[in-house]
Amino acid sequence: MSDGPEQTLSGRLPEALRGRLALPVICAPMFIVSGPELVIAQCLSGVVGSFPALNARPAALLDEWLTRITRTLAEARAADPSCKVAPFAVNQIVHASNDRLAQDVEACVRHRVPIIITSLRAPDAVIRPVHAYGGVVFHDVTTVRHAEKALEAGVDGLILVCAGAGGHAGTLSPFALVGEIRRFYGGPLILSGAITSGAAILAAQAMGADLAYMGTRFIATREANAAPAYKDMIAGSAAADILYTPYFTGVPGNYLTPSIRAAGLDPEALPVRDKTAMNFGSGGVKAWRDVWGAGQGVGTIADAPATADLVARLAREYAAARGRMAGLSAEYAGEAVP
Repeated sequence: MSDGPEQTLSGRLPEALRGRLALPVICAPMFIVSGPELVIAQCLSGVVGSFPALNARPAALLDEWLTRITRTLAEARAADPSCKVAPFAVNQIVHASNDRLAQDVEACVRHRVPIIITSLRAPDAVIRPVHAYGGVVFHDVTTVRHAEKALEAGVDGLILVCAGAGGHAGTLSPFALVGEIRRFYGGPLILSGAITSGAAILAAQAMGADLAYMGTRFIATREANAAPAYKDMIAGSAAADILYTPYFTGVPGNYLTPSIRAAGLDPEALPVRDKTAMNFGSGGVKAWRDVWGAGQGVGTIADAPATADLVARLAREYAAARGRMAGLSAEYAGEAVP
């Protein structure tokens, strides 16, 4: 391998990812925000780009998106085989209310999407067709029990959605969840939760994860399909502006309180809602359109650069953090620090 950041990855990663990343990062699929422009920019920058299949509306648009992304990335690899062009991923919501699931999975199988990210329920019905063409399945989990069920189903890796992550998030500290899952699982782990810098990417690996899972930081980029006011709100907010509530989709998630107020609601007096309110089908909720999700890392975001510029910045921060850690390791080992 080269001397790039991917050298720090363990051998646990699937073949589709080895040697193809400029940074150990998967960009999270975000409702409305993630589209072909953002995914392509992310992959061309050397990090895995992804989008929810449900973002392609009407459903027939998914085939067009997959064709465009696949062709663009293939052309980039052919033009410069030495360039690190990362694979892409598609998120599938595995929930009874998602009446598009079978159709969307079929489209992904036809296009041989390299990575499928599944959410909300163990993806038993998704794994077999994806594995049949050599694809891999990573599954979102927020608890140890969720992880055990996903592994029983045969997933290829776990995405640990910890406290502070944007959108649908868990409540456990990454220190707790990574530690407990590493006691029984030695496969690929991707860690999510307020990761917005190169130093945080390295910290995720230091805890035992293989890759960082970054969402909110990429909302504030030029290619993101987010309203200018949304990007400005992220750049002007802090962790105290994030509210964790199940009100909008039936699943607990993190949202920007200024957007809740702008929608005419009182963040401190939202009615109680539970999982029976979940609806991810054709007539599902439009929470992400008017009420905006974000993670607790918003306080470290101050601009909305081009994706390529952001990834280059993250790479510099990651390298600088590795340098600092090398110095600290030498110091505490009693060695001379240059």
